Amino acid sequence: MFDAAPIEAGSKAQLYDALAGQVRGLLHDERDRVANAANFSALVYHALPDLNWCGFYFYDGTELVVGPFQGKPACVRIALGRGVCGTAAATRQTQLVPDVHAFEGHIACDAASRSEIVVPLYRGDALIGVWDVDSPIPARFDEDDRAGMQRLCALFLESIHA
Repeated sequence: MFDAAPIEAGSKAQLYDALAGQVRGLLHDERDRVANAANFSALVYHALPDLNWCGFYFYDGTELVVGPFQGKPACVRIALGRGVCGTAAATRQTQLVPDVHAFEGHIACDAASRSEIVVPLYRGDALIGVWDVDSPIPARFDEDDRAGMQRLCALFLESIHA
């Protein structure tokens, strides 16, 4: 149904355009948050090169709790304001971290991770969670990835609106 091979041809903007089309098709007519998060994670993990983890942490009213993901087992709970994920949730700003070892308070769930991007997921003022992507490559993510990931996350959030 969907091509799980990495999308590598063209610019990053073209890559994210192609991936956005696949996300739209994959999440079309499905509203279940867990189902959409699972498929979204699998699609991104297999479509983008040089990732070692990607997935969701959902806010349970107190802290972030791991949701559907691809990669090695993950930290289960993250406090708001702690680590890259907790910082993204607390500040409402995408965190683009070229070197996780230089990020004060980084939580090392996978020792192979060297760079990370985390997009906070909000609906109005309500925190839904965060989308977290790690790479074993230092400085793997840039401003094109920030824009692309934020666009993909907006499509995910649209898919779970009733």
